[in-house]
Amino acid sequence: MTSAYDVLARIRAAKTAPQPAGERCEMCSEAIADEHQHVVNVEGRQLMCVCRGCYLLFTDEQAKLRFRAVPDRYLAFPDFALDRRHWETLQIPVGLAFFFKNSTLERTVAFYPGPAGATESELDLAAWNDIREADPRVDLLSDDTEAVLVRVPPDSPDEIATPQSYLLPIDACYEFVGRLRMLWHGFDGGQQVREFIDEFFAHLDDRSKVVER
Repeated sequence: MTSAYDVLARIRAAKTAPQPAGERCEMCSEAIADEHQHVVNVEGRQLMCVCRGCYLLFTDEQAKLRFRAVPDRYLAFPDFALDRRHWETLQIPVGLAFFFKNSTLERTVAFYPGPAGATESELDLAAWNDIREADPRVDLLSDDTEAVLVRVPPDSPDEIATPQSYLLPIDACYEFVGRLRMLWHGFDGGQQVREFIDEFFAHLDDRSKVVER
């Protein structure tokens, strides 16, 4: 089992040792695989790729740390308390966004996808607090490291569309938006973007544990 002393020793040694090519832990410079874990630099609002040892140093959610490990849980929130009217009060120009609590700013922030990647929204906090009061599952989020991803499809002529809502790791949200940016064509993203979004949400359905209201 890797101890905190072992990790700190690697970090000190990495400052002087030459580093071979390949992806490496951004804390101690140990080689890491393509599939690796992340921590959040809370003050810098930045994701960092890390090895397992460094990741485990920051898993205590109660500790006041500069870095926080990104957990790996997926939850589905059926019948989420958000309709088209509430969505419009949030002033998000598309029907897709993720929300997370930034502990440095001490408020919830929102990002939505577009051709430039993740774009921060000027979130109406009063409107968001109304949603929180109506659906307390929002408060299951861990600060800085987890997000609520919401998709509000366009209403059809015959029925009001039901929003899809999930809790997922913050790195999965940024990876999702980054992939959309690569596929984006034209004003609305194009057919490839729509297909990818459908596939991603189908994957969330398969992976997520359902949490009822």
